[in-house]
Amino acid sequence: MKRKLITMGLLTGLIIMLSGCASIVSKSSYPFSINSYPSEAKIIITNNNGYEIFSGTTPATIKLRASDGYFTKAQYQVKFTKEGYETKTVPVYFKLDGWYFGNIIFGGLIGLLIVDPATGAMYKIDTEFLNETLTPVTNLASTEELRIYTLKEVPEEWKQHLVSLSE
Repeated sequence: MKRKLITMGLLTGLIIMLSGCASIVSKSSYPFSINSYPSEAKIIITNNNGYEIFSGTTPATIKLRASDGYFTKAQYQVKFTKEGYETKTVPVYFKLDGWYFGNIIFGGLIGLLIVDPATGAMYKIDTEFLNETLTPVTNLASTEELRIYTLKEVPEEWKQHLVSLSE
């Protein structure tokens, strides 16, 4: 019985040492919710390398990977477009997860240098929700402006309204 308990304790310790602390407590990908006002804006999410990883409309919830490679945190761009509104691009950042430093006590060098950096669990998302208000496009055609035309540039339908200033 004593031998079984010792074996179980050693096995549990070995499992903890062979896994990273952040990978035990944290995740490698995170749910990310996107909303906009007005809703049903088209969104395109691109990764650090400019590759499109998602296309859809708001509201949306997707999973974003925390890592962009070994010891490289992910970064994304969310581009909002909607007819009649200005295009808006918002970055999404990841930061170092505090549980990563738990490897110093629990995970050892394997967790610190291999497991957590390889799985991406050493990073966590900075914010899990994005709610953006889009700005309406101002209509430039409604503003008054002065234009000067040569006689050849004046449209035919305007010519009947022309007034001669000198003879």
